[in-house]
Amino acid sequence: MIETDPKTICKEEVAQGWQANEEKYLKRLADNASGKAVSLVAEYEGNVAGYINVYVDSSWGSFANMGYCEIVDFGVLAKYRCCGIGSKLMDTAEKIALEYADVVYLGVGLHSGYGSAQRMYHKRGYIPDGKGVWYKDKIAEPHKTYCNDDSLNLYFSKKLR
Repeated sequence: MIETDPKTICKEEVAQGWQANEEKYLKRLADNASGKAVSLVAEYEGNVAGYINVYVDSSWGSFANMGYCEIVDFGVLAKYRCCGIGSKLMDTAEKIALEYADVVYLGVGLHSGYGSAQRMYHKRGYIPDGKGVWYKDKIAEPHKTYCNDDSLNLYFSKKLR
């Protein structure tokens, strides 16, 4: 990921009807520069097509501070889907994670916009953490009402070796 990528990613996400936040990608870029994360962008015919971030020893989520890597903000722009870009990004992210730990984890949203990601993670061998649903970085309490937005997640992990 380079300095111009956040603006490009946001422009493309807005064009396809997604909510976009340039600050989020600028944070990923800063975390990459500081060594907290490895932030990658995939290109297709010279255009930004997707992105993924690997946080080394992540400090949030289901496996926080356990020495595991977390995959965060993984996406492929709609016009570049079904070209193998998502699989290549995940392959690369898992190789990077393996340099630091035997386990990698990720959180995935529960609404229909995450359907293809949910299927991909299952096919790649990710399993649920068994802790239930999370909302805004906390385990959701049983029998409470939560909004089915991007903050409602289920965490999955995968043993890499």
